[in-house]
Amino acid sequence: MAKWVYNFGGGVNDGNVALRSLLGSKGANLAEMASIGLPVPPGFTLTTEVCAAYYNNDRNYPAELKCQVDEALARIEKAVARKFGDKDKPLLVSVRSGARVSMPGMMDTVLNLGLTDETVLGLAAASGDERFAWDTYRRFIQMYGAVVLGVEHHRFEEIIEQTKVDADVTEDTALSPRHWREVVGAYKKMVVEELGKPFPQDPQNQLWGAIGAVFGSWMNPRANVYRRLHEIPADWGTAVNVQAMVFGNMGDDCATGVCFTRDPSTGENEFYGEYLLNAQGEDVVAGIRTPRPLSKAYAKHDEISMEEALPEAYQELRKVREALEKHYQDMQDIEFTVQQNKLYMLQTRTGKRSAVAALRIAVEMANAGLLDHDTAVMRVNPAALDRLLHPTLDPKAERALFATGLPASPGAASGAVVFSADEAEARAQKGEAVILVRVETTPEDIHGMHAARGILTTRGGMTSHAAVVARGMGRPCVAGAGGIGVDYITQTLSAGGACLHVGEIVTIDGSTGEVYVGAVRMIEPHLSGDFGTIMKWADEARRLQIRTNAETTLDAETARKYGAEGIGLCRTEHMFFDAARIGAVRQMIMSRDVVGRRSALARLLPFQREDFIALFRIMEGLPVTIRLLDPPLHEFLPHGEAELAQVAGTLGMDEAAMRARFAELAETNPMLGHRGCRLGISFPEIYEMQARAIFEAAVEVSKIARAPVPEIMIPLVSTRKELDITRAQVESVAQAVFEETGKTIDYKVGTMIELPRAALLAGDIAVAAAFFSFGTNDLTQTVFGLSRDDAGKFLPVYLEKGILSKDPFVSLDVEGVGSLIRIAAERGRAKKPGLKLGICGEHGGDPASIAFCESVGLDYVSCSPYRVPVARLAAAQAAIKAKTPHFRDN
Repeated sequence: MAKWVYNFGGGVNDGNVALRSLLGSKGANLAEMASIGLPVPPGFTLTTEVCAAYYNNDRNYPAELKCQVDEALARIEKAVARKFGDKDKPLLVSVRSGARVSMPGMMDTVLNLGLTDETVLGLAAASGDERFAWDTYRRFIQMYGAVVLGVEHHRFEEIIEQTKVDADVTEDTALSPRHWREVVGAYKKMVVEELGKPFPQDPQNQLWGAIGAVFGSWMNPRANVYRRLHEIPADWGTAVNVQAMVFGNMGDDCATGVCFTRDPSTGENEFYGEYLLNAQGEDVVAGIRTPRPLSKAYAKHDEISMEEALPEAYQELRKVREALEKHYQDMQDIEFTVQQNKLYMLQTRTGKRSAVAALRIAVEMANAGLLDHDTAVMRVNPAALDRLLHPTLDPKAERALFATGLPASPGAASGAVVFSADEAEARAQKGEAVILVRVETTPEDIHGMHAARGILTTRGGMTSHAAVVARGMGRPCVAGAGGIGVDYITQTLSAGGACLHVGEIVTIDGSTGEVYVGAVRMIEPHLSGDFGTIMKWADEARRLQIRTNAETTLDAETARKYGAEGIGLCRTEHMFFDAARIGAVRQMIMSRDVVGRRSALARLLPFQREDFIALFRIMEGLPVTIRLLDPPLHEFLPHGEAELAQVAGTLGMDEAAMRARFAELAETNPMLGHRGCRLGISFPEIYEMQARAIFEAAVEVSKIARAPVPEIMIPLVSTRKELDITRAQVESVAQAVFEETGKTIDYKVGTMIELPRAALLAGDIAVAAAFFSFGTNDLTQTVFGLSRDDAGKFLPVYLEKGILSKDPFVSLDVEGVGSLIRIAAERGRAKKPGLKLGICGEHGGDPASIAFCESVGLDYVSCSPYRVPVARLAAAQAAIKAKTPHFRDN
């Protein structure tokens, strides 16, 4: 019989951390903690295979599941000496989701399950605390009603708020047992009004309703968005964990909290976290009450830390911290409850951390001997390095402080104030920078949080939903800014007598918790220390070279600063749009004979030569791949009537003649038209001028510095003959320049593989090429038969429906485009074993695409300057995975 249920705690642990794929991260880690002797309330896990069976069988469970759940529930009853549904000593349980990777807040949880009108009386008698029992019952109705029954959350909150108004109190904890009984009665009445049926009173029905809700939440919209953003496959499924409840809301010797074994923002080796006295776990993460710091080190003068309030439980928690970090050899994110001064562990998982913290933790653990260098390199998410490269506030900049909150996620951002996730997404799609302002965020805000430059909330602490999600996304976040009032109706936020409206600009500093009116000047970060150490270890591990896409001195200098080992793509057409040279370009285009074109190109030659001199000096002694002119000529001509008339006047040309020339050059499908090597063959003087500029610049630089290694790339080749013709043009110019200057330099002529035909005939083309550079942007377009500029109209639907798992312009399509790259690499090197191979599309900075390049055996990837560190780290991780099965399997 298939095993669908695995026990943990109470002396029986069927699973362990190695079964994460089956038990989910939460279930596997609960079993692991129990097995090393930590205080874990007993429970059981319904595996991810149950989730798969549930969805594969029209949301029906396997036949054996009910019996296995009953047996596991009976084991919990025996372990805690309570019985599920018993009117005198009722067992209450929590029902929580647990995917194999952490998805904070994305799926559903139900606490205190098993309470009914009858069992609440038994809970009150057994605990000797009537207020606790009725508070727990209202929590259950509220959570079950929202999660399982689908009643809007605000309906419950309205009842509580009105009760507090009537009782003239501000805190939930000030309500009496009578008040909570009244709240429960009002809740049940409202549920009947909303659903037309009473709140369920059978604990077994409650349990299976909650289990179904958790499995159902795997496919809810917010979970789908989160999985898409984090590239989590839908077929992984979630596990469900059912666990005996322990209570942090039984009085002032009880508490609940979330903590990290190190500071998740800075990486400092300090015990970091928050707790609430007399509360349950949802109070902490939901931001309903502002929590207090765990340790005295983080407490302000008016705050009482857990270290002071519950010293015995705190010291026990510190021992757990040490045990977990030693066992897992990584920073842990822990959830705990203290019930009557006894500590219970409810969860541990690898803690999400800022990029700064990730670097520091990896380096410090390696230096302490806990990790080797390869493992330290694997501990840093390459995409997280992007977050280190964003601006921070200039300390010398003028600023007007609006309010302060908690520094929940580091970094700074400016943008227009918006109050809803939908508006954040809509404005961001139009290119506007926005700051999402909410009283508190919920999982339904995930799309707006992703679209926003930063997040500001007035409730919640450092482990609230907003804080955890923002850190994971790399968004600056200020949370718990209680001095700010937010009015969704009037679309305003106010503090200290000042008021800001929707659309006005604010700046947030997620490192200090400060909020400023207007935009504040920012500066580039300085990268050194831990960053430099990890990059050094990464460079020792990687095989792939990392180049950059650059055609300006600023881009080239930035890339070199970040460790680029040359230029993999210099797009010469970008140089033509400069105001000083566009006139000559247009004159060349308008000329109908070779003499006229050569005259215009002669004006361009000094500009191009200076461009290349500047790049060669920066890339001294390194390879510089220069793509000769690629786009169709009409792209350089004016498009509007007014602009066309102005340009005609500037060039002294007849407006009608220019209009006629424009019409002559216009193409129905320019991406597949008269561009690339087709231009060089039709107008050889263009490529000859560019080649001359390259060789003259290289010779000039070689007189004062190490000679560059120009790699001249012919674009859009589909036949060997095209490459033969254009290569001969380049070689003829090179010979002429070398004879004129009396100096020679090494150079290469290769091609860009960006058409399926070129990939399939790579063996023949390789005979005439010194290198291949895969232009994955155009190769993706031609393989899929779609335009990157227009794909945005339907690609989101394809992703949502699962037709495509990823945007192929963001992460390389391994099955289609990747197959052609593999074919081209194999056939090219079969004819020319030393053929140099690289890619230069946007995929050169994508970690998953870089891993593919490593598997194919490419020599280099080329990416934008700010993604060079990402590529260096991703290349190292790909190399480590290739040689180490342990990392490959995780």
